[in-house]
Amino acid sequence: MNIPANLKYTKDHEWISIEGDIATVGITDFAQKELGDIVYVEVETLDQTLEKDEVFGTVEAVKTVSDLFLPIAGEIIAFNDALENTPESVNADPYGAGWMIKVKIANMAEVDGLLSSESYKELIGA
Repeated sequence: MNIPANLKYTKDHEWISIEGDIATVGITDFAQKELGDIVYVEVETLDQTLEKDEVFGTVEAVKTVSDLFLPIAGEIIAFNDALENTPESVNADPYGAGWMIKVKIANMAEVDGLLSSESYKELIGA
């Protein structure tokens, strides 16, 4: 299972990559495997400011729909438009082409509350 050491994680199986005050967010390799074939990603929160743990969108797989939770508070400044035509990118490359949103971070201190790759591995039993 792929769990990159340079990322932070949440108990809800989102990953977060931070560059300056911008965070890129997606779902983990574990999450996409649990969901199965992803057929649709919906984010209707573009240009909105949300609190940590608020729902920013949904991911739809063949058999289920799952909410996506924001790992840190901030403004949703970008959505990966490529997912509209190729949602399967989340399955094929969850940490690359399958990224979902970019967030302007409101409170950098919240990053400290996220899981390291080692803590996430313990959470999922990897």
